[in-house]
Amino acid sequence: MKKPIHITDANFTEEVEESSTPVLIDFWAPWCAPCRMVAPVVEQLAEDYDGRLKVAKCDTDQNPQVATMFGIRSIPTVVLLDDGQVVDALIGARPKAAFEAMVDRYLKKREKRLAKEAKKAAKQAAAAG
Repeated sequence: MKKPIHITDANFTEEVEESSTPVLIDFWAPWCAPCRMVAPVVEQLAEDYDGRLKVAKCDTDQNPQVATMFGIRSIPTVVLLDDGQVVDALIGARPKAAFEAMVDRYLKKREKRLAKEAKKAAKQAAAAG
């Protein structure tokens, strides 16, 4: 079973900014009851989207630099990033379907953009060749 990775102040650049796939980060803390409600959903998303999305957790108490970088003021907050940039976010405990909708919507948009870029590159290569 694929598990979420743990994002820290130390590994943020490597795991998130340099990731070749979009990253979903669950900002949480051990004392937060709604965070504990979201935890099993995040675990399931890691398995469901394995290979298409990197799923991560960031303990805001242990990693204040990352939380501050994103302006996290309420937890749980789940942030979706691509190329190190925030593309969507949800604040508060939500059902799994809400997280799936956010991820699916973005992955479809990303796939269309990548296909368009590949088509354009192929046309340019054909014109040059």
